[in-house]
Amino acid sequence: SGPVGSAMLMPEDPNATIIMLATGTGIAPFRSFLRRAFMENNPDYKFTGTMWLFLGVPTSDTLLYQEELETMKHFHPDNLRLDYCISREQKDKDGNKMYIQTRMAEYAEELYGLFQKENTYVYMCGLKGMEGGIDDIMGELFAKDGKDWVTYRKQMKKDKRWEVETY
Repeated sequence: SGPVGSAMLMPEDPNATIIMLATGTGIAPFRSFLRRAFMENNPDYKFTGTMWLFLGVPTSDTLLYQEELETMKHFHPDNLRLDYCISREQKDKDGNKMYIQTRMAEYAEELYGLFQKENTYVYMCGLKGMEGGIDDIMGELFAKDGKDWVTYRKQMKKDKRWEVETY
């Protein structure tokens, strides 16, 4: 069973940067975000920001909605970034399995900068196991600047810029 009692909603800012971290079926809320931003013809809402999806699965045949995602990226290359993290098939430069946090480490400095923008929103949905690895990466980056990631993350949560639904 998944989480209950909490809402995961897109920010109202159409120019926001939205970073989505999903494992497996945790992609469900992000699929609705992506469809709203790139497939709906809504005269009251035009998404002009950037969405970046990190999708983690064990094998490439378990990638959900890949064709749909690639089509959205094809038509919106300036607004959508996709990174697949296929743990049983991909490895990082050191030979480690490719989990979401492993792939994020490849973009560590860029993500660190984005996390500090007031209009960046981070959403995480899926397996609880990804939380620790992401905290490790961000903790190291923030520590380099003498900042505390846990304190910063709590402020992001308070500002509704950090939403987590894991199980």
